[in-house]
Amino acid sequence: MENPRHWRLRKQRYALIGEECPHCHAKLFPPRDVCPECGGEAKEPFAFSGRGEIFSYTVMNDAPTGFQDTTPYTVALVKLEEGPVVTAQLTDLGEEPVKIGMPVEMVTRRIRQDGDERGMLIYGYKFRPALGV
Repeated sequence: MENPRHWRLRKQRYALIGEECPHCHAKLFPPRDVCPECGGEAKEPFAFSGRGEIFSYTVMNDAPTGFQDTTPYTVALVKLEEGPVVTAQLTDLGEEPVKIGMPVEMVTRRIRQDGDERGMLIYGYKFRPALGV
């Protein structure tokens, strides 16, 4: 992925910034120009809490190019407290088994590296088991 695209997506990748529809107040992630709920223009930035629960998950044993060094890893559908469902890798699992309904929180982690050891490091959001729950 090229540098300009990383720059454009930094808010949603590092801080879960989406949008709230000013017409029906639906929370949207990722940001969209048109609200899928009411069809109105959706341009109001909205910062999600980063808290949610696991809706579904799977363990990836065969990874796509660029992710082979991290197998096996767990990918989940996370239902955010505010409503949207996002796809994300789970991290910091330790010995705790992954369960549907498990409370999780967003953290920023390294996703991958483009190219060789001198390539750009790509960071983004992942989810870990919620602390103190």
